[in-house]
Amino acid sequence: MAPSLADEACEACTSDDEPLTGTEYAEYLAEIDGDVWDVVNDHHLEGVYPFEDFRDALEFTYEIGELAEEEWHHPDIQLQWGEVRVEMWTHKIDGLHKTDFVMAARMDRIHDDYAPE
Repeated sequence: MAPSLADEACEACTSDDEPLTGTEYAEYLAEIDGDVWDVVNDHHLEGVYPFEDFRDALEFTYEIGELAEEEWHHPDIQLQWGEVRVEMWTHKIDGLHKTDFVMAARMDRIHDDYAPE
């Protein structure tokens, strides 16, 4: 059995890397929560996570912030009552890299503990 995308390493890209094309990122997109994530303009990921209250959304935001610091890969995060919006791409290449999808898969895993019933 292949490892989950969330279990893969977040590998830093170099400025020589090219952003992923739609064909290249399709397999990664299939491994993240399709109810949360969309690719916008073949450039970045946007996700909206639902919550039952503000406290859970706040705690989730803290956890993904810690993940971002640990991996040194920082998304834009918007917190409000009942949801957390995340926007993510690899700034060094101004587009999507596998690491963006690994981070999204890890966020999905974290959200499993908070998902509304």
